[in-house]
Parts: sequence; structure tokens; C-alpha cells
Amino acid sequence: MTIFSSSPASPSPRQRRGGLVQEVVQHLATQIQGGRLQPGDQLPTESAIMAEVAVSRTVVREAISRLQASGLVETRHGIGTFVLQAPSTENFSIGEQDMATVEDVIHVLELRISLETEAAGLAAQRATPEQCEAMAEALASFVAAIDEKSDAVPSDFEFHMEIAKATGNRHFADLMTYLGKRIIPRTRVNTAGQAPEGREAYLRRVHGEHESIYNAIRNQDAESARAAMRTHLSNSRDRLRKPRNGAD
Repeated sequence: MTIFSSSPASPSPRQRRGGLVQEVVQHLATQIQGGRLQPGDQLPTESAIMAEVAVSRTVVREAISRLQASGLVETRHGIGTFVLQAPSTENFSIGEQDMATVEDVIHVLELRISLETEAAGLAAQRATPEQCEAMAEALASFVAAIDEKSDAVPSDFEFHMEIAKATGNRHFADLMTYLGKRIIPRTRVNTAGQAPEGREAYLRRVHGEHESIYNAIRNQDAESARAAMRTHLSNSRDRLRKPRNGAD
């Protein structure tokens, strides 16, 4: 498929390395936040991480430095790197208790509107052809999930994550990694099943909104990308506000 009418300049070696570092950060953070690595556990060795993620030692060390800065791990010289206890509750957090009601989900959507609207604009300015291809693959997975009668949550989240990555600003991707799939309202509310038009029509409508965002990013139209993302998330919020209606 055609990705760009005119491709942006190729990323520099430094930019490429930064993207790899972010991938390793997300890989390890997901294991920590998902409970696979518990507080007190030692991280795999640098060599093991290099083999698992297929990156250089420099990339692994930079990733671990970022995890240290975020308070997820600490390195004990001569021993190894260990997972820390969960961050203090005085730090910003959105826990399960903060996603318990429909009103809670709406509040998170309002946060997403402000953040992801700008993320879409930055992605339109900075996304590489490879990143656009990753978005397209997430869209294709979404359609396949509809046909398989799935809720399409994994591909939905992946689409939004790929946009965050394409900003070139690791903080957008870090926040998406932290929030995880729970930001998709369908994980909290049976919106597809309750949609008046039926599950399949509802999901195809969501897919159409995703396509509008993707097309604007692919065409490097930042303002249209922002508008499409704002419309998509606002629709999600508004559908949640209506009894027995759907959301993203």
C-alpha cells in the first residue's frame, strides 16, 4: 500500500537508537506493570535482554537508565538491576479504583482528548513510513477482529499506541504503556453489545473514525489529524453519556 506521497527525511542514527530504547523501556515496563517481574526481582542480564529484543548493549543500558529515572528499577553495582516497589501513591496514578464507573471512564477519555489530540498532530508531522505501516497493520487487525466476532480491544489499543510512538516524544508512549488496554472503554463497559445499531455496525463505525485519523497522519496533515482524533474520542465520550449507547 502507498504510505506517503512524499516521504519525510530518513531518521538519523540517534533517532533510530532512541526508538529502540523506547521499545526496550516499554518491553520491560510492561513486564513490571503486568506482574511478570515483581518488586525485588532481578532484571534479566543485559545479554539476555539484548538477545530477547535484538538490540545493542548501548540501547539496553539507556533503557535501564530511563527505567531508573522513572522509579521502576534500581541498579546495585556489582549485583544487578532490581524491580522496586510500586511508586508512591503521592505520584500521579490511575488505578483500577479510578476506572470503576462509567463516569470514571469518561474522565479518562477527557484526559485522552487533550493528550492524544496533540499526539495525532505530532505524529502527522513526524511519522516515518514504517510507523504509518504499523498503524495500517493495526487497522487491518481491527477489521479482522470484527470478522472474528472479537471486541477488537488489542488492535484498538495498538493503533493508539503506534500514534503515540510516532510522535517521536517518548513521554506519550510511556503514558500509553502505563495506562494500557484499560483506557479502551470496551474493557469496562459492554458498549459494543449495547449499541443500538448492533455490535458489528458499532465497531465498523469506530474503525471508520480510526481510518480518518490514519489518513490525516499518512497525508502529513497535522490539523486534520488533530481534528479527527478529537472527533473520535469526543464521540466515544458522548456515546458513553447516552444510555445503552457505545463508546470507543
